Amino acid sequence: MMRIHLRPSLPLIIAAVALVLGPAATRAANPYETDRPAAADTRIDRLVFAKLGKLGVEPVLCSDAVFVRRAYLDIIGVLPTADEARAFILDPDAKNKRRLLIDRLLDHPEFADYWAMRWSDVLRIKAEFPVNLWPNAAQAYHRWVRASLAENKPYDRFVRELLTSSGSNFRVAPVNFYRAVQNRTPEGVAGAVALTFMGSRTDTWTSNQVAGMAAFFSQIGYKPTSEWKEENVFWDPIGASAVRANVAPGRDAIVSTNPPPPAGVLPTNRPPAVAVFPDGTKVKLPADKDPREVFADWLLSPKNPWFAKAIANRVWYWLLGRGIIHEPDDIRPDNPPSNPELLAYLEKELVSSRYDLKHLYRLILNSSTYQFSSMSKSKDPKAAEMFASYPLRRLDAEVLIDAINGITGTTDLYTSPIPEPFTYIPEDMKAVQIADGSISSPFLTMFGRTARATGMENERDNRPMPAQWRHMLNSSHIQRKIETGPGLRPFFESKQASKEQLDLLYLTILSRFPTPEEIRIAEEHIESGTVKPAAPAGGSPAGGAGGGGSATMSGDMMAAGGDMMEAAARAPDRPAAGAKGSSSASSKGSARPAQKGTYDKAAAKAAAKAEYAAKLAGAQRRREGWVDIAWSLMNSSEFLYRH
Repeated sequence: MMRIHLRPSLPLIIAAVALVLGPAATRAANPYETDRPAAADTRIDRLVFAKLGKLGVEPVLCSDAVFVRRAYLDIIGVLPTADEARAFILDPDAKNKRRLLIDRLLDHPEFADYWAMRWSDVLRIKAEFPVNLWPNAAQAYHRWVRASLAENKPYDRFVRELLTSSGSNFRVAPVNFYRAVQNRTPEGVAGAVALTFMGSRTDTWTSNQVAGMAAFFSQIGYKPTSEWKEENVFWDPIGASAVRANVAPGRDAIVSTNPPPPAGVLPTNRPPAVAVFPDGTKVKLPADKDPREVFADWLLSPKNPWFAKAIANRVWYWLLGRGIIHEPDDIRPDNPPSNPELLAYLEKELVSSRYDLKHLYRLILNSSTYQFSSMSKSKDPKAAEMFASYPLRRLDAEVLIDAINGITGTTDLYTSPIPEPFTYIPEDMKAVQIADGSISSPFLTMFGRTARATGMENERDNRPMPAQWRHMLNSSHIQRKIETGPGLRPFFESKQASKEQLDLLYLTILSRFPTPEEIRIAEEHIESGTVKPAAPAGGSPAGGAGGGGSATMSGDMMAAGGDMMEAAARAPDRPAAGAKGSSSASSKGSARPAQKGTYDKAAAKAAAKAEYAAKLAGAQRRREGWVDIAWSLMNSSEFLYRH
């Protein structure tokens, strides 16, 4: 049933389990922080602590329970299982266990799934409007991105392949970088390159800067083939793809149909001979080299002022929720980094590691800075800019629905109505694994999944909205998952609220053990929660005010109840203990009054019915109590947010 109003006791549960972001609790009773002091053991920490010291901020490390959940969500985009969370929390190796967990997660198969989703946002992998890659190309592009991440391809090689590849969009996946740009003019392509790999928005550049960079992308050709929606992307110095008569599907060779110009006359469609790098350096474009390669050579140089800086800043933003330069794709002279020395250090480490992005991940993840508590210790607005605490962020739409489905043992339907026939995704596929941004669901749309139209980080909207809260609180979509999904059924069918079961439920949903106060509240609610009296004969049991839990009995409970009633109806007319006679009717069929010490069948049946009703009411109350608690935990800020 849908929860329109909370039961009187449920606010107590929610208050007990929701993440409280303040100093109200003492450190000893705080499940979110550790007593271990935050030490500046790494170069990152020394640079961050130097800034925090000027603000008078003393950061605190998060607890092991918070860390294991944070690491799983940030590195592979999934919640730890109850067993994984328990094993990590109880591991006595406090010195090494966080580092070892980071190493395991970076090598986990789901690392590539999650980060392919993040890169798909940046690279605009979407089959339909407004990008129009088409399904075959979108799938090929996503497979290539995921494979590159799985093999930990050096970032400079990853970018070079995106910038310089030529071939079919179905067979040479990196060429889809250019096909995913809505504005395919040289200026439009230059803007996409600057945004993606330089972290810069060309709308803040001068027109001369844009034109100078656009020259590097003025010789890109696009040509269809005989296969539906296939298109070749190639270096086209003679402008053959722009000739109307030269786009016949199926033609293998590029042959210009323009007659050669007269001697001494230059063709009117001649590409620019000179280009200008974004740093102002002019370069003459050689006739025998693709200008895209010339630009890639400049961009990927270790001395380039944008390349390493942009990706180091973006990775920091992905893991810590805020760029050292913020926004991460708005690098410009009048938007300086909050900690220039920190950004310079990350750039240097990336270059010296030969652009190994996992090396950058390890540096950041193993720092105390990444492991700070999310509970802010300062009201100074500069504290957030200096990374004094881990920033709260609502889970990404895909990560959130995958977490809900993982806990409840359910699935969602993801479809794309265009093109015909409808596109359906296998039932067991997670949302983070979906390649095509055109394939979605109402939940993903409501919770801010990016449209993959611009490639900008702010296109993904993780701000909480009223409609999202209403959906989590009251929708039949979420309620069905909780009440009928196989994942939580063992709790709902439990006969009592034991500490072991409550531990397991909290570990499953929140990745931590419940506090003693939470255990007390939960046990009290499960064992003595308010339930409306049973309905009269012919009615159905009520679920409490506003339907606080399930109003149906499990099949096993119904079967057991039927057996009890049938046994009571067949009870023999036997004397009670110590009786000497029978209470059967007289030969005339008239009923005799029950004698003292004789067996009263009607009374026995009534007692059996009362016993069954009491057991049924207790079982239903316990089931509704478990549903209430699971529902409360999954609606808490602690569940919905990275913290």
